[in-house]
Parts: sequence; C-alpha cells; structure tokens
Amino acid sequence: MGEQRPDEAQKPAALRSDAQRNRERILEVALAEMTRDPEIPLSAIARKAGVGQGTFYRNFPSRDDLVLEVFRHEMAQVAESAAQLLGTLPPDEALRAWMDRLAEHALAKAGLMEALRHAMSATGAQKPSPADLMAAVSRLLTAGQEAGTLRTGVTAEDFFYLIAGLFSIPADEQWKERSTRMLDLVMDGLRVRS
Repeated sequence: MGEQRPDEAQKPAALRSDAQRNRERILEVALAEMTRDPEIPLSAIARKAGVGQGTFYRNFPSRDDLVLEVFRHEMAQVAESAAQLLGTLPPDEALRAWMDRLAEHALAKAGLMEALRHAMSATGAQKPSPADLMAAVSRLLTAGQEAGTLRTGVTAEDFFYLIAGLFSIPADEQWKERSTRMLDLVMDGLRVRS
C-alpha cells in the first residue's frame, strides 16, 4: 500500500534535470543578452530563455545574483573546455583554441564589468576566483611542454601576464581581429622554435 511505483520514483530526478536545464538556459541567454545590453530587463531574459517569471526568480532572485552567477558559470565553462580541447587537439592547438574561448569570456566581461562591480558591492560578494582558469591553463601548458611544442618554464601566472592586454581591448567591431592578432603573437612566443 505504501510502495511507490517505479515511474513515480523517477519523477523527482526528471524535475531536477528540467530545473538544471532551465538554469543552464537562463545563464546562456543572460550571458548573450547582457553582453549586448547590460541593462536588459530580466523579464526579457526569462522570455528569451523560455521560462516563466517564477522559474526565473526562483533561480535568480535579483539582477545581482544573476550577474554574479553568469560570471561564475562562464569562468567554469571556459576552464572545463581545456580538458575537452586536450582530448581532441594537439596540446599547442588546444591552448590556442582555449585562448579564443578565453577571449570570448573577456568580451562578455568587458560588456558586463559595471554590472559585476555593482553586484559585488550590493551583495558583498567577492570577485569570482580565477583558480579554475589558472588550473586549466596550467594543464594546457604542461601538456604542451611535455609534448615538446611549448616552451618550458612558462607558468600559468606568466601566461596571464602575457595576455593581460586582452582585457583592455575595446569591445567594438574590431575586437575579434585585434584579439586574434594579439593571441597569435602570444602563441608564437610560447611555441618551441624548430
């Protein structure tokens, strides 16, 4: 009498899965839309993500919560992509592809920097930690150094000093061209000369 049918036991997991997909979709849409317009109404993000207001606000009670989570989520996605790239490309090519992914993150960050500053001051939150990004680039550099395609002795800290200019490129129509040229120069300096 008190037993659950197997299909009933699976429903909560399906709901959690749906909730996770909704959250991921909101973050994906929020990143794209807030990069274009940091002041976009939250209702427009919810509508474009295909979720109701209740679902949206259950996940992100305020704009500040959303902004902080967009940055954390995007940094995690960039960091995780390092392992995926190493699984499909030679280490030096994986690093260069990862640099492009990081550049896309920098563009989003440039568009949302004021919103991030506001969210941190309003909530008392700390700036999202770059630890995952540092670990990802260390993994890429080590793989390239072990393969003999990247210079030895270059650290993750060195790498971020080398690409620091990426975060100051104006987010205009020439942004992609400038970042590609700059990252190609950095990559040339990291590769072992034949």
